[in-house]
Amino acid sequence: MKRVFLLTLVVSVVLVVGLLGTCGYAQQKEQAKETTGKSEVKETGKVAPMQNPRAVDEVAIFETNYGTMVAEFFPKDAPNHAANFKKLAKQGFYDGTKFHRIMKDFMIQGGDPNSKGPNVESYGTGGPGYMINAEFNSRKHLKGTLSMARSQDPNSAGSQFFICLAAQPGLDGKYTVFGQLIKGANVLEAIGNVQVKSSRFGESSVPVDPVILKKVTIVPRADFLKAKKTGPEEGTKK
Repeated sequence: MKRVFLLTLVVSVVLVVGLLGTCGYAQQKEQAKETTGKSEVKETGKVAPMQNPRAVDEVAIFETNYGTMVAEFFPKDAPNHAANFKKLAKQGFYDGTKFHRIMKDFMIQGGDPNSKGPNVESYGTGGPGYMINAEFNSRKHLKGTLSMARSQDPNSAGSQFFICLAAQPGLDGKYTVFGQLIKGANVLEAIGNVQVKSSRFGESSVPVDPVILKKVTIVPRADFLKAKKTGPEEGTKK
């Protein structure tokens, strides 16, 4: 399985060529005033609103050691990607994995089954054992957008995904958007601000302390709305 990298055209990101046959980018700027996630994180902004509101049957609940995030799917825009993510989640594929790649003001990436193990150097190289074809669509990469990671081959997505920490117009039409966060802005921001260190490829993106995706649960949207409680969002490491 080729190493799965997220490509971008954003400023402050440097092209790295020749890594296991794929291309990636390294963010080289200083990570100033990062938090460890151990203290309370205040609300600093909401995730982007739905771009075309409509009824969605199911949502994904991401339980992390920083709190819970909830995402809706865009099955009409990316039917195979949405179905693939739901299938893997229902199989428990994502449970116990880590957000192994975090780039401040850019994105957090997870979904690699290798991240369940202790070999950090293998993180980012795993997948479900198959690839799915791209479903590029008109959805924008906004804050909280759920999109699929891939290699240089557009049809190489598998299980790894990323969630945008801010709008990334350079990714629009190049990566498959298949969902959007509807709850958990504080959690996303807390994860995006964790302290990171350089990887063996020179990219400042490896969390110093593990960011664990404890469980992903797929539930009917109606059930989520029924169980939804008011109160401050989570954003403190647990």
